[in-house]
Amino acid sequence: MAASVIKKFFIASMFMWIAPLAILYGFNHNLLPGSSNLSPHAMTLVSGFVAVISVNIVIAFYIYMALREPVDKHEPDPKFLADAKASVSQPTGEASTSSESLKKQE
Repeated sequence: MAASVIKKFFIASMFMWIAPLAILYGFNHNLLPGSSNLSPHAMTLVSGFVAVISVNIVIAFYIYMALREPVDKHEPDPKFLADAKASVSQPTGEASTSSESLKKQE
């Protein structure tokens, strides 16, 4: 399961780099229809706006994919639980003796 999550993250990260660069390249080299009719100022604004929108679409898609991940109920390790319960139920007298020994050492 962790491998699929890493794979999805890697793919989303690649699209977050590729999509805006491809859009900017397409606008600057007049590969997109209608971009040759724009003034340089308008082309810069439109290409930047569309590139930012493309990154937001990739992020929204990644969030959507993350929400669709199966949710497995995590069960803690029984040995860890037993050790934790044992450490919590220890008498507090040991803690006071350790602080008393620290005071004696000072």
